This record gives sequence, structure tokens and C-alpha cells, in this order.
Amino acid sequence: MSKVIDFVKDAKKELEKVIFPTKVQVKQAFIAVIIVVAVIAAYLALVDMLMSFIVETSLKG
Repeated sequence: MSKVIDFVKDAKKELEKVIFPTKVQVKQAFIAVIIVVAVIAAYLALVDMLMSFIVETSLKG
């Protein structure tokens, strides 16, 4: 039982060391993620359109 109590005490000590992000940091990270996802989505859409064009052209000819 003392191992469980020691574990909980140690976990509490470690949680006190955690530095949580500020609202500004969270907002900046959120915007960065949205931008990266949008860029990747645009790139994949472009590649998909290009590949579709190539396949359609090769099937017609």
C-alpha cells in the first residue's frame, strides 16, 4: 500500500513541475496547425488533380 501512496506523492510532485501553455501560445499553435494542414491539403489536392488528368489523358489516347 505504501508503494501506491509513494507513487501518488511522486506524481503530484511531478505535476507541480509542469508548465502549462498560455492562451497566446495555444492560439499560436492552433493557427500554425491550421496553416500546415491547409497547405498539405492544397498540395494533395493539386497532386490528385494532376494524377487524374494524366490518367484520363492516357485512357483517351
